[in-house]
Amino acid sequence: MDSASPPPRQSGFVAGLSAYFIWGFLPLYLILVREVPPFEFVGWRIIWTLPICLVIVAVRRQGPEIMRALRQRRTLVTLLASSTLIGVNWLVYVWAIQNGQVYAASLGYYINPLINVLLGTFVLGERLTGRQWAAVAIAAAGVALLLGGAITTLWISLTLGLSFGTYGLLRKRVDVGALPGLTIESALLLVPAVAIAWWYAASAAGSAFFQSVELSLAIVLGGVVTAVPLLLFAIAARRMDYSTLGFLQFLAPTIVFILGLTVFDQPLRPVQVACFVLIWTAIAVFVWDILVRRKADKVLQA
Repeated sequence: MDSASPPPRQSGFVAGLSAYFIWGFLPLYLILVREVPPFEFVGWRIIWTLPICLVIVAVRRQGPEIMRALRQRRTLVTLLASSTLIGVNWLVYVWAIQNGQVYAASLGYYINPLINVLLGTFVLGERLTGRQWAAVAIAAAGVALLLGGAITTLWISLTLGLSFGTYGLLRKRVDVGALPGLTIESALLLVPAVAIAWWYAASAAGSAFFQSVELSLAIVLGGVVTAVPLLLFAIAARRMDYSTLGFLQFLAPTIVFILGLTVFDQPLRPVQVACFVLIWTAIAVFVWDILVRRKADKVLQA
């Protein structure tokens, strides 16, 4: 490995951090396309993600890796499952933001790291330290507070958390690179996406894509804001401990939470404030544990 290149674990952290920043501010982009029905927007999102992926694949000369993955039945079946999960995740998230359920969407991604930790521990065999288990317990208490006051929107939060947590696990286990995997996922979703776009185009209201140049360009931008963070996330999922990646994800829902309070001007109840404090306490404990273990490793290596 080139001595100037960042180690895989470090580059995975940077990729994950970047992905969650983009996802955190995604609601601001969705304001630009709020006139587009959720189903139609997700269809166009898939349609415009694929060509962007293909261009990057061509530049990086990863075509042979895609062909190799397509010849492996197990890999193809896994990517079919992961593409279905991410499609459901997109649809529910867009619907939630467009219908003013910003806190429910935020809660879904607060739940997701807990799901990641459980999957990493019980499926991948990763071990947590005592401080990490304490962080899990504190975060779970915070989520439980919100669950008690958000029963009617619980399906949104659970669908988002479970779908994305399982998606990340599948992508970590499948033997295909980040970009080739995303390209294949987009291709697998292309037929239903085109069908959705055609159905809206043939409807009486017509397709939102042809209403104005500005709206059309905003829809095309959906391919970029879809491909880039998913690619970064897939890189991170393959290079980091899954439980660590799960706690890093608290960044995105926190940004969404703040946007709901400020940009979307949604009322904030005391129970939500309490949850927010507990979540960040859990993150502080988890980061503290990482720093302590890193210092111990340096002492042993000295």
